[in-house]
Amino acid sequence: MATVIVSAAVIWRDGRVLLTRRMQGTHLAGLWELPGGKVEEGEDPEQALVREVREECGVEVVVDDIFDVTFHRYPSKDVLLLFYGCRLSAAHEAGDDPVRDLGVAAHAWCLPGELRRYDLPPPDEKVIRKIEARGAGPGS
Repeated sequence: MATVIVSAAVIWRDGRVLLTRRMQGTHLAGLWELPGGKVEEGEDPEQALVREVREECGVEVVVDDIFDVTFHRYPSKDVLLLFYGCRLSAAHEAGDDPVRDLGVAAHAWCLPGELRRYDLPPPDEKVIRKIEARGAGPGS
């Protein structure tokens, strides 16, 4: 079974992290997750992440450093998840919420202590613990 590589964004804004909800008819439909998606052939993971966040949420992000890495075996595929710390580009930093639900069913900006209120996929457990430990965001 081939391993699928997925890039996901830990996007901080005002001490909150962005979660998106998977659309009906997709793998893990209805679950909440950190935004991102599959790395396509010929893409590096950071390029894929910028593309996926733009397609799903209509915003541009700046990818910082790797935040966490996890592996998960589903019955139908193996997934290597690369979680990157990200921030909204300067054009999206100030003002109202710039996120649009283009390729997702919904989105929410959550305080670290609120993340467990959402139904998240099993591979996100490790990164959620790390976000909770970090608290109010980068530099806290």
